[in-house]
Amino acid sequence: MARVLVVGAGLTGGACAALLRGAALGRIAVWEKARGAGGRMSTSRSAQDAACTADLGAQYVTLETARAGSRRSFYEELLSHGILKPLTAPIEGMVVKEGSCNYVAPQGISSVVKYYLKQSGADVFYEQHVTHVSLRDGKWEVFRKMGPPEQFDIVILTMPVPQILQLQGDIVNIINESQKQQLESASYSSRYALGLFYEAGTRIDVPWAAQYITDNPCIRFISIDNKKRNIESPEIGPSVVVHTTVTFGSEHLDSDPAEVQRLILSHLERIVPSLPKPVSIKCQKWRYSQVTKAVPSCLGQMILHTQPLLICGGDGFTRSSFDGCIDSAMSLAEAVKSHL
Repeated sequence: MARVLVVGAGLTGGACAALLRGAALGRIAVWEKARGAGGRMSTSRSAQDAACTADLGAQYVTLETARAGSRRSFYEELLSHGILKPLTAPIEGMVVKEGSCNYVAPQGISSVVKYYLKQSGADVFYEQHVTHVSLRDGKWEVFRKMGPPEQFDIVILTMPVPQILQLQGDIVNIINESQKQQLESASYSSRYALGLFYEAGTRIDVPWAAQYITDNPCIRFISIDNKKRNIESPEIGPSVVVHTTVTFGSEHLDSDPAEVQRLILSHLERIVPSLPKPVSIKCQKWRYSQVTKAVPSCLGQMILHTQPLLICGGDGFTRSSFDGCIDSAMSLAEAVKSHL
């Protein structure tokens, strides 16, 4: 039985692991460098109250009915399990395309990825930062910052493309010149997200659940996150999410996080002067926020080596959306199954 490693517990990695369940494989392991699942579909918790959460990455999921095709079943499954619910809260400045439906995740957007990881039956390990991938006795030897290296028959890389190019070991010479050029041409926008957490009973008096901002150099989007997800409760404090503009993100990419937080809060105060003082704040830097240019001429994945199989995928090979990640996951799973 082939031993499989999926690197990255974001949407592509989680869905790919779930799609591989039941294939003629041994145990599937998922290694994620963060402390929890989700990747850019991450949900953060208040340091004071774990029930008070905020989606710092993806805010909602959009189904374009005309283009859904085989992906429709993914939405139907998540809706039937209550993981997704229709977005009904008012969002100012949102452009709704004809024939599209928007959905939120009441338990936080990371619950989508956690659902797929559970479905996969994989062994998921967090705080596993992969550094080297090398060949050894016809298998892949995968090294991480902490812990001994392990060997696998198949390795699936789903992290952002620049992080694939940063890996050391034999992989450096295995990626051929033309693949390297393709991978290097992928690009991402950067931004910051701020999560503001409040005590239970705090009132945030604004008429909207979320708002797109068009006239501020720093802030692009604000959400009263529990209101957006339609889970307001007197027992749990509200949370606010702020996303910066891409320009602000790239200008302050390597700035001091405390200074970045102070700048965002000063702009936020001007936009929503009535906002009360939070009990805690989380500042998240998304160095690889959204794909601005995908790896060219790839259908959701790229095979770097066939025997043993080393393959990479993710939204960097499609586009930054739920559909883009699912397309890549299906493409990866198909390639792995046809390899067996």
